[in-house]
Amino acid sequence: MREGLWMMLVLVGVAAAGSTPSERGHRRRLTAQHKHRERGGQVLHRAKRGWVWNQFFVIEEYTGPDPVLVGRLHSDVDAGDGNCKYILSGEGAGTIFVIDDKTGNIHATKTLDREEQAQYTLTAQAVDRDTNKPLEPPSEFIVKVQDINDNPPEFLHGPYYAHVPEMSNVGTSVIQVTATDADDPTYGNSARLVYSILQGQPYFSVEPQTGIIRTALPSMDREARQEYDVVIQAKDMGGHMGGLSGTTEVKITLIDVNDNPPKFPQSVYTVSVMEDQVPGEEVGRLKAKDPDLNENGLVSYRITDGDGVNVFDISTDSETREAVIKLKKPVDYETKKSYTLRVEASNPHVDPRYIAWGPYRDEATVKVTVEDADEPPVFVAPGYSFEVEENAPGGTVVGRVHAKDTDVANNPVRYMIPRYTDVEQFFSISPEDGVIRTTRPLDRENQAWHNISVSATETEGHHQDTKVRVNIKVKDVNDNSPEFASQNEVLMCENVAPGKLIETVSAVDKDEMLPRQHFLFSLAPEAVNNHNFSLKDNQDSTAGIYVTRKGFSRLTQDVFLLPVEISDGGVPALSSTNTLTIRVCSCDRRNTILSCNVEPYVLPAGLSTGALIAILACILILLAMVVLFVALRRQKKEPLILFEEEDVRENIITYDDEGGGEEDTEAFDILTLQNPDGASGFLPRKDIKPELGFSLRPGGRPLATSVDVDDFISSRVAEADLDPTAPPYDSIQIYGYEGRGSVAGSLSSLESVSSDSDLEYDYLQSWGPRFKRLADLYGTKDCVEDCS
Repeated sequence: MREGLWMMLVLVGVAAAGSTPSERGHRRRLTAQHKHRERGGQVLHRAKRGWVWNQFFVIEEYTGPDPVLVGRLHSDVDAGDGNCKYILSGEGAGTIFVIDDKTGNIHATKTLDREEQAQYTLTAQAVDRDTNKPLEPPSEFIVKVQDINDNPPEFLHGPYYAHVPEMSNVGTSVIQVTATDADDPTYGNSARLVYSILQGQPYFSVEPQTGIIRTALPSMDREARQEYDVVIQAKDMGGHMGGLSGTTEVKITLIDVNDNPPKFPQSVYTVSVMEDQVPGEEVGRLKAKDPDLNENGLVSYRITDGDGVNVFDISTDSETREAVIKLKKPVDYETKKSYTLRVEASNPHVDPRYIAWGPYRDEATVKVTVEDADEPPVFVAPGYSFEVEENAPGGTVVGRVHAKDTDVANNPVRYMIPRYTDVEQFFSISPEDGVIRTTRPLDRENQAWHNISVSATETEGHHQDTKVRVNIKVKDVNDNSPEFASQNEVLMCENVAPGKLIETVSAVDKDEMLPRQHFLFSLAPEAVNNHNFSLKDNQDSTAGIYVTRKGFSRLTQDVFLLPVEISDGGVPALSSTNTLTIRVCSCDRRNTILSCNVEPYVLPAGLSTGALIAILACILILLAMVVLFVALRRQKKEPLILFEEEDVRENIITYDDEGGGEEDTEAFDILTLQNPDGASGFLPRKDIKPELGFSLRPGGRPLATSVDVDDFISSRVAEADLDPTAPPYDSIQIYGYEGRGSVAGSLSSLESVSSDSDLEYDYLQSWGPRFKRLADLYGTKDCVEDCS
């Protein structure tokens, strides 16, 4: 490389028509100076480079016929003889940007889009054409794509939905819309946007620079119109002519506010109520209209005035928002025929911003008319209580109930006792006057109270009835004698000392006892002079039994019966004699009872309790052995039977009859089983050739007079059931008869004697006497043909 070499690289920017001279091209010179320094006799070479490049532009979206000239690369070492070769590398080199290696001209071969890539970084270098050795160091420069207005504004988040309260002031902000432009915002006005409203005037407006939509009219009423469709436009180039634009839709909905008071459609309402309606039933409905929504349209009702404030109640139906008037107290047509109510409807939620538009309430008058109804009779008292003495004779008057008809007609009333309240019919009632009487004497000890019902019905009208409760108490009469409270025996030791208390007795009485009434005890007259026991009345409905002597012995007398007389002290006084059983027992020194039984003393001497138990055990063992022995003997005598799990096919019946062989034709008739016709009593001979007295059966079809195998087997089963000597019920009897009437015919050769077979069996006649039987059987065809 020569010393003091200069290199110049010229980039020529080619712009479209109308471009400024500064955009067309730039030229910069880069000097590289080589200085020689000597250090210790050694020559040092240092290259100092100062590359300074500005950004160069090429217009995007160029659609001309020829490639766009971007610039030119030139080096001072290029003498123009063609030895210098220019090389271009970097982004898009060889594909988008190409260089003429001789002249250094750089062209763009493709249309560029700034929105895809705004700039490209390239590296240029001059090398020797023959050796490819660098003539200059590589140099880096940037080609920037110049923007044009080729992208319209876009609303990326549209369409928009917004809400604004109704009756809002002018200028209330609704929503802000934003559009974006893909063009370069730093170059020209391609990305400068201006907003305008195309649809939605005069209700709304939009700020040109920010895109904020605001209300433009006051008092927009939701009840008049709820939704508005607004169209907003965004235009680039600052809104000037030639700019691109984009639009979006904004659906604006007015939010309801409480700006309407409730209003009754009419000022006076008329409803009616039947006098027989019960409290809580609905009387009528009315509704105040409020066009507001949700809680703004809620209406509450109340009765403010009128003579029916305490008789009627009002509530709100949550679904229909109607005022429901209900009966609070019963009404009576005969007492008052009409009522007047003043009903107020109001909004429970009032917006303070619109309170000046009030009042948010309205009133209406409700006239309630009471209608007459056929009411059942009414008893004078809500319930009745009577008393009657027990044992009173039938027909005794218990009491009287009274009911009357409250209607204007004042019809007479009939009375009756429902039988389900007096099942045993202890009482009767007079239908005309309601007098209750007994039908038979009553026993307080069996039933002290009788609770019945009495029904009253009008003799004319709709036969409506009403019932009343009647409680009847049976008054006690002293008709039951007292008796011991307990019937237990009194146990007394043999060695009891005289004067000892052995028992305290008490009494009970089924009758009622007065507060100061108590039982009186005394010995019966027949026991007054006994020398064994005495009685002392404690004056508190109890008495003590005392021993008057000593020396009691169980062997002499083990039981004493002491008659005691008990009086109830009533009016009239009743008494009864009760027997107290006193048993003498054996006791130890501490007077602890050991035994009260007399059996050990009458048993033979020398046998103790242990011996008796041993004897009883031996007897039980012997009985068990005898029962077991008898059971085993019976089991051996029983015949063999088959268990359920055994296969009946394994049951073998053995007979000791050997038979007479071939010549024995009378021992057992097998054809009886094979031919059901034998059941009728006909037994064919086996030692002669049978003579068939019936026509042939073509195809094995049965004759009309033949016996079916089902009937044959049924008859055999019946015979076996009646025959005590027949084989067991679970044995199997095999029958060789296959039956008649089969469509397929018989497969047995035994039946071929009556078939239409064409086979000849005459040769069996020449086989000798042993085959004579077969010859007779299979030669039947010839005989039949000859006989016919």
